[in-house]
Amino acid sequence: MAQDKPRMVNCPRCGAAAPWSPANAFRPFCSERCKLIDLGQWATESYRIPETDPPEIKDAE
Repeated sequence: MAQDKPRMVNCPRCGAAAPWSPANAFRPFCSERCKLIDLGQWATESYRIPETDPPEIKDAE
């Protein structure tokens, strides 16, 4: 009986094909390098959710 091929997904960092299986410890990334680059982007706050409303400014009295 032939084994099914793992589902392939695109790495969110570089776009390379990466297997989505327990054998890929870095999934959904293709490599440890891409995983660490993405983590660094989060750590430096490069990824942000934009505010829809500007913050309220309170008058100091």
